[in-house]
Amino acid sequence: MQTNRFLTAFWALAKPYWVSAQRAKGVTLLVTVIGLSLALVWINVQINLWNNDFFNAIQDKRLDDFYRLLGRFTLLAFAYIGLAVYRLYLRQMLQIEWRSWLNERYLADWLRERAYYRLQLLDHGTDNPDQRIAEDLRFFVDYTLTLGLGLLSAVVTLASFIGILWTLSGTLELAGVSIPGYMVWFAILYAGAGSLLTHWIGRPLIGLQFNQQRYEADYRFSLVRLRENAEGVALYRGENEELGNFRKRFASVIANWWGIMRKQKQLNFFTVSYAQLAIVFPALFLGRDPARRADADRVRLRPGAGVALLVHRHLPELRRMESHRRPADRLRGVAGESPGGCGADRWRAQRSNW
Repeated sequence: MQTNRFLTAFWALAKPYWVSAQRAKGVTLLVTVIGLSLALVWINVQINLWNNDFFNAIQDKRLDDFYRLLGRFTLLAFAYIGLAVYRLYLRQMLQIEWRSWLNERYLADWLRERAYYRLQLLDHGTDNPDQRIAEDLRFFVDYTLTLGLGLLSAVVTLASFIGILWTLSGTLELAGVSIPGYMVWFAILYAGAGSLLTHWIGRPLIGLQFNQQRYEADYRFSLVRLRENAEGVALYRGENEELGNFRKRFASVIANWWGIMRKQKQLNFFTVSYAQLAIVFPALFLGRDPARRADADRVRLRPGAGVALLVHRHLPELRRMESHRRPADRLRGVAGESPGGCGADRWRAQRSNW
């Protein structure tokens, strides 16, 4: 139920830009970034295949192949560097295009028909709309692009390496049952278990990060408020009262930060341990054939290359998925309470009572 509500809110926030008249540049950038991401996956596959040939050449002392493969690696490395740099550059360009469009829309909604004033009077829990427009729009766009493109790369990489892993796995006889490509199934179970455990351990971070942003915004606003009311505070000598208020708000910031630290420490213990286990996990199931184990090592049992290690590479994306809910919910609050947002009918009904 919560997932459905989140997806509904996410789609309501993300869709308008991609169906607007200004979407052409964004669509072009998105397609280009996706193409670069797929090209990087292809290069990763080629590097892993190169790795196998390269170590075979060293083992067999084939000098001509050794120099030829060095040249091939040089081409692949330069191509990877160029693609990786421009993928990030174009993704950031898309991020600022999308954020600029959302910024204009939310500013217009916030200022239309004195929404900024009426929100304070109606008080539906829409706290710090300035933070939501300035920060949550940035978080929303950044998380959406990073998470979406990261998951796309993970899925494509998984599909690309499944073929290699299936070939290496062979068939496992277990209790009289033959399991072809057994390492693929073990890797899927390994990745699935890591995803579920990451979600379970890291879930409290959603509320903690939400509260951290709220406390930070409250503290920052109290400082701005002193500057705006400097004359009155100086006239009535209210420095001690203001200092007490500052300390109280900052204490909330620090207390919540300690909660984030403790929960992040627990999550990091798990993710780092899971990553270390992933290094030896494939070898545990590759059988007793030394050649097969050597081949597996040449497929590079390291983060991002082996299928089992994909989960470690993208555990941060799973944490981002959970964190993504809070900015989406807060932005939905601003849109829903503004006269031009998705709660416009309710707004007009309330306005008629003034």
